[in-house]
Amino acid sequence: MADETFPKDQSMDPATDALVATRPAGSTTDEPGKRSAGAFVRDEAGKLAGQAGDKARSFADTGKEKATGALDEFSNLMRDAAGTVDEKLGEQYGQYARSAADQISGLAESLRGKQVDDLLDDAREFVEKSPAVAVGIAAGVGFVLARLLKSGLDAAGDLADKGDPNRSDPDDRPTA
Repeated sequence: MADETFPKDQSMDPATDALVATRPAGSTTDEPGKRSAGAFVRDEAGKLAGQAGDKARSFADTGKEKATGALDEFSNLMRDAAGTVDEKLGEQYGQYARSAADQISGLAESLRGKQVDDLLDDAREFVEKSPAVAVGIAAGVGFVLARLLKSGLDAAGDLADKGDPNRSDPDDRPTA
């Protein structure tokens, strides 16, 4: 394969152990139909970037479908809970719950109607118009994700402690 893709290395002159230019600067091939190493690397990098972009779009589409499904479920849950809110707090508050459910359902429908690229363009536009709000939202989402991750790790640690007979010390140190 190396002989098919790259020209043979003739950059060393065995008689003098000196580097010898095998082709003029700026030339990309020694022979017609053969590519230089730089062109090969650029082509392969372009292919990999294209594959990575396609994979990212696929993951984004899957995430969008899951998010719209979750929004629909949450909207239905709120509609179902509106009846209980009517009974406990009054019909006015139940109407608030129904209105919120309708807004969430509308958000899910608008997400379904857009392509991932359109959503990214909308996000870029929002960040350009309101950078402070975007930073605040990012910080809030980061805080929530950190708390969820920490609580998940704590729960996993608690389960591991319960199953480990060597962990009877209250300071959470293994006993010998």
